[in-house]
Amino acid sequence: MSETLARERRTTCAYCGVGCGISAQAEPDGRGLSVSGDAAHPANFGRLCSKGSALGATVGLEGRLLHPMIGNKRANWSDAVGLVARKFKEAIARHGPDSVAFYVSGQLLTEDYYAANKLMKGFIGSGNIDTNSRLCMASAVVAHKLAFGADLVPGCYEDLDLADLVVFSGHNAAWTHPVLFRRMEAAKARGQKHVVIDPRRTDTAEVADLHLALKPQMDVRLWNGLLADLIRRGVVDRAYVAAHVAGFAEIEAELGRADQSIGAVASDCGLPTAQVETFFRLFAETPKTVSLFSMGANQSTQGVAKGSAIINAHLATGRIGKPGACPFSITGQPNAMGGRETGGMANTLAAHMDFDDASRARVARFWGAEKVAPAPGLKAIDMFEAVREGRIKALWVMATNPAVSLPNGDRVREALAACPFVVVSDCMAETDTMAYAHVKLPALGWSEKDGTVTNSERRISRQRGLFPAPGEAKGDWRIVAEVGAAMGFADAFNWRTPGQVFREYARMTAYENTDRFLHLGPFAGMTVDEYDAMEPVQWPVTAEGGTARLFTDGRFQTPDGRARMLAVAAAGPAEAVDAVYPLALNTGRVRDHWHTLTRTGLAPELCRHTPEPYVEIHPDDAVPLGVADGRLTRVQTRQGEAIAVAKVTDRQRPGSVFMPMHWTALYAAYGRSNTLVAPKVDARSGQPEFKHTPARVRPYRETWRGFFIAREGWTAPHGLDLVWRRIPQAGCQLHEFAGRGGDAEREAVRRALVRDAAPDVLRFEDAKTGALREAFIASGRIDRILFTTCTGGLPPREWLAEMFAADTLSPLDRALLLVGRAPGQPVETGPIVCACRGVRQTKIEAAIAGGCSSVDAVADATGAGASCGSCRPEIARLLSQSAKPEVRHAA
Repeated sequence: MSETLARERRTTCAYCGVGCGISAQAEPDGRGLSVSGDAAHPANFGRLCSKGSALGATVGLEGRLLHPMIGNKRANWSDAVGLVARKFKEAIARHGPDSVAFYVSGQLLTEDYYAANKLMKGFIGSGNIDTNSRLCMASAVVAHKLAFGADLVPGCYEDLDLADLVVFSGHNAAWTHPVLFRRMEAAKARGQKHVVIDPRRTDTAEVADLHLALKPQMDVRLWNGLLADLIRRGVVDRAYVAAHVAGFAEIEAELGRADQSIGAVASDCGLPTAQVETFFRLFAETPKTVSLFSMGANQSTQGVAKGSAIINAHLATGRIGKPGACPFSITGQPNAMGGRETGGMANTLAAHMDFDDASRARVARFWGAEKVAPAPGLKAIDMFEAVREGRIKALWVMATNPAVSLPNGDRVREALAACPFVVVSDCMAETDTMAYAHVKLPALGWSEKDGTVTNSERRISRQRGLFPAPGEAKGDWRIVAEVGAAMGFADAFNWRTPGQVFREYARMTAYENTDRFLHLGPFAGMTVDEYDAMEPVQWPVTAEGGTARLFTDGRFQTPDGRARMLAVAAAGPAEAVDAVYPLALNTGRVRDHWHTLTRTGLAPELCRHTPEPYVEIHPDDAVPLGVADGRLTRVQTRQGEAIAVAKVTDRQRPGSVFMPMHWTALYAAYGRSNTLVAPKVDARSGQPEFKHTPARVRPYRETWRGFFIAREGWTAPHGLDLVWRRIPQAGCQLHEFAGRGGDAEREAVRRALVRDAAPDVLRFEDAKTGALREAFIASGRIDRILFTTCTGGLPPREWLAEMFAADTLSPLDRALLLVGRAPGQPVETGPIVCACRGVRQTKIEAAIAGGCSSVDAVADATGAGASCGSCRPEIARLLSQSAKPEVRHAA
């Protein structure tokens, strides 16, 4: 790195909804970037997780889209923008404004969201703009609006410090929001209790005081039972309810119509009675309670009901608007909140205004728009079904990858392939969705963007550009503005800077605002310097500053100022398991990856902890099926099939299986879990059910397997029935693969892999085991490695991958290439726990066996957990299991 670094810049992390502040220093003459946590930022106080810590490894230009493309040909911006504007105008003229749609993303900045929403709802005149936040937060949005009158998050992160009880409802915070989880370490040390409601024994559950591994989709029954128990115990705050809440009497009557005894609730939820009693007692006896809910609650056909049931318990006890007490929806993306605020969802208009006549008229006056959208547009699932059916003629996808992330993924691909005109604006040149684009528009990436984001506690933070725009890439707001101008709306989209967009949005929140909590009025007159220097602040914003907690005075954004309690009934899954598909498939995230690998796949250190797709299954389900730990396994639903490595473990509830959602056709074509997910949605929120799809599992039964290491990534040629996975390494790409064919298939794969290989080749072949090992050398360096076998073993890959970094192979290294490991070195094969320092589980277990009895002691002995701390919950799990090891079986 150059000795002279550019000045340090404060910005915001690109990943989850915690909204961590980052201090970054960029090389003045290159793309090198050093990142650390911003100690002054109130969201993280200097902490970063594994993903945030590795951001510097993701800002290179490899794989970037740097120029506009029309088809497969490079184009100039004028031609590309002109074509987009013409195609959208033609579709609108022939088929009406609802024949076009935008599908946008929580990766956009607030300024980007505002521009896109203004163009679609204000000037095209359709509600057809929806965001991938529909997949993660839509149910919480509706639950908030039903209870509070608007999409308002009551609490703040300080409440997690102050609470005496934290309930994690469908929230594996240790993996999905590790900085918040670490923040609670100090509170837990002083006695804070943790209760986890989750069918899986996650890392969050492993270290909790109580884990309620309930049956899938029984959350509403549990929370309703809690409310009934609170009533029985006399814990309801009758004075608060009388003054500030409506609907309690109706709910009390509704609860009385069913058996709400602890035994009945426990039986329905599949839980021991003692556990339910403990949870109910803890909640009743702990006034300072925060209930965190996230994807496990939201991603459900009952997502709104789950959110409402959680909120009901807090309203009934008055545990809202007070330090250390609130229901708290935690968002998944860095700017999901910004999209919700600006109107990025199809069912909201703008700035927390809906489609009522008064709001439409107000928005029309503010924008000077003559054809504001008359009604909500299509939500994500319906939008892509409309694309597939031909009702939407032109689609613009911004900063997201719906071909991978939406449920029933193969049907989404059919829709994209059938759409007459698809525009994709993204920073990456190659994604599963980009393959369907007629026009590709190069957008700025995280390290170049300039604007604002809002985190889970309503805190607005600045995101600041660290590098100049590469190639011809532009900010998303600017791209939208140029298209808007080309469509004939130049006066409405004449911004020159993101600060101008933000000031307009701030003015809109204040415009004719007599009762809306979302209010950024003081920012409407910001100067350029004030925008650049803007400090993190929570809305509503007043002349005195931000607002940490809402509803402290018991006033809500409803016509009468009262919160609404809504009676919700427990219901079974939208599609029950049966004899053909007897298992419930649950999907979700892993610790070190993000969405569809377009960013984390660039950082090899983030590919260590979970290197490839897997399916988690309980031994009671695996053994009768012949599914073995570590072997390839087929997962089938009525929507499709995936193939992943089996993890046979009692951390998974019997009758259910779990798959992560990150892998794509670029990394593991057969490992895409969302192709399996049924497109069932919550009737009110439109949020898909990612947590329960009937499935069945079978062994894959490969006849041969192998691995291939090369400097570049590789995908299997069409026509080969090959299960492959690409795992980025430092300096090379590791490809694992397996097949069920014979000699002809293996030879076809070999020919594809070694075509144009260096002529200097080392080769070993064993006909007895069907083993083939080849190492290709070019100019004294490894060019590529191919190992296959039918019945024999394969060596660990680490040493071979490390050899790709060598400028020249020594004679000894060359001689050992076909062995696959260096002499005298112990072979460590356990899973990586600490991605930052490459520490394996075996080393941690040895340290525990050697006397380490705390996470800090393990960190001192091994280095694991001493950097970002994302692995500390996993180390704690290994410590807690040292007396009773995790049950893992081979069939």
